[in-house]
Amino acid sequence: MRGAHSRRTWSDSSSGWWYVDVYRTSVETVSGTRRTALKLGTLNMGQCVTKCKNPSSTLGSKNGERESNKSHKRSSGHKEEHTSAGGKASGDILVNGTKKAQDAVVEPSYPQAHPAGDAKKKELGMGAEVSSLQRIEELFRRYKDEREDAILEEGMERFCNDLYVDPTEFRVLVLAWKFQAATMCKFTRKEFFEGCKAINADSIEGICSRFPSLLNEAYQEDKFKDLYRFTFQFGLDSEEGQRSLHREIAIALWKLVFTQNKPLILDEWLDFLIENPSGIKGISRDTWNMFLNFTQVIGPNLSNYSEDEAWPSLFDTFVEWEMERRKKDEETKCIRSSGTDYMSADEQT
Repeated sequence: MRGAHSRRTWSDSSSGWWYVDVYRTSVETVSGTRRTALKLGTLNMGQCVTKCKNPSSTLGSKNGERESNKSHKRSSGHKEEHTSAGGKASGDILVNGTKKAQDAVVEPSYPQAHPAGDAKKKELGMGAEVSSLQRIEELFRRYKDEREDAILEEGMERFCNDLYVDPTEFRVLVLAWKFQAATMCKFTRKEFFEGCKAINADSIEGICSRFPSLLNEAYQEDKFKDLYRFTFQFGLDSEEGQRSLHREIAIALWKLVFTQNKPLILDEWLDFLIENPSGIKGISRDTWNMFLNFTQVIGPNLSNYSEDEAWPSLFDTFVEWEMERRKKDEETKCIRSSGTDYMSADEQT
């Protein structure tokens, strides 16, 4: 079959249709077909629905734009079939040398992003963040030391007064935990800023309003474990390079960290440390961490404690000391009870 490729456009003013001769064959074709033409609907805004690869085509001419508005309603939803000489639908058509499917496909349009709007939202968000940082800066400067870029003991006292909390109460420990403070009675600039951002507060009122949720968080088992371990590090004097807590400080911190959920064995343990039967001077990190496990595993009567398990040696000493003390208390009660019974018998006679 011999054929010649050509590309023409013409319009019919009476019908409002645009026509494009995208492929025509000579009269010498086997089927005898004169030529094949693709009838297109009215072009919308000068764009070809067959996705012509040549954007400079006359399909996008101004005349086509003017005619498009008139015939848009008539052509909407119209589907044109292209048939061959045998009466069957032609499998392919060529547009600018591109192989196309039977029917032209109109791709769905999607909403385009608006960079200007996104940039404006981002700018507003950054503005709010800058404003919050400025308020944190003002709050920090209210309490910071005059010579050191940190809130020290005096500033911490004023800070707690404004928060209506005692520096030695549990809420302050929880706040120090959220601020990840490295030393007691001190907030560095970084700790204060990161802490305020962590609890999403930039004012005294904002911090006060966060206390209920912070306390609820501290009650959670996994969170309390983290708080408990933080408390040991918090009590160390990092400047002196301490690796264990002084006995008195450890006792105070155990009382503080167990303010809300006091173990049944805590009082006996603290009495043991206060009486200091084995010359205890400090509490190691391992002893501190394992005591939480001890309170969760060992019952208040200590009956299930075994020295064969991997407990710190101080716990062995404590259990032995406590069992002996309980034995003496029981004997004392028996003596007193016997004395009371003896006196009652004398009175009866």
